[in-house]
Amino acid sequence: MELDRAIDFIRSNHRAVLATRTPDGIQQSPVLVGVGEDGRLVVSSREAAYKTKNLRRDPWAQLCVFNDGFFGDWLYVEGETEVVSLPDAMDLLVEYYRGISGETDWDDYRAGMEREHRVALMITPKKAGPDRSG
Repeated sequence: MELDRAIDFIRSNHRAVLATRTPDGIQQSPVLVGVGEDGRLVVSSREAAYKTKNLRRDPWAQLCVFNDGFFGDWLYVEGETEVVSLPDAMDLLVEYYRGISGETDWDDYRAGMEREHRVALMITPKKAGPDRSG
């Protein structure tokens, strides 16, 4: 699957499962995913979350993204991840939320991001699929 087609799908389908590598296997988490202005995929996480710790050690990530109805169209995309911590993550997190949910009380949102020690997981897509069905 072409990466541009995958990114277009993600622009309107935000529900996903994020897979990261642990020292002895795979860890998965349900997440919401957005697309940043630069075309990278964005996921919000907490600084202390296992997925964040895993990605700091090994930046590989894979997302299985599906539509709101769950059954039907879906795709996977994988790539390398940059973990961006606060304060640098704040504008990325605002853009992420705005792209998924629209406008809100931004002062309250920013305070919540600081209180929860949020990070932005910035995934550069390298591969997407499926390329065929079975």
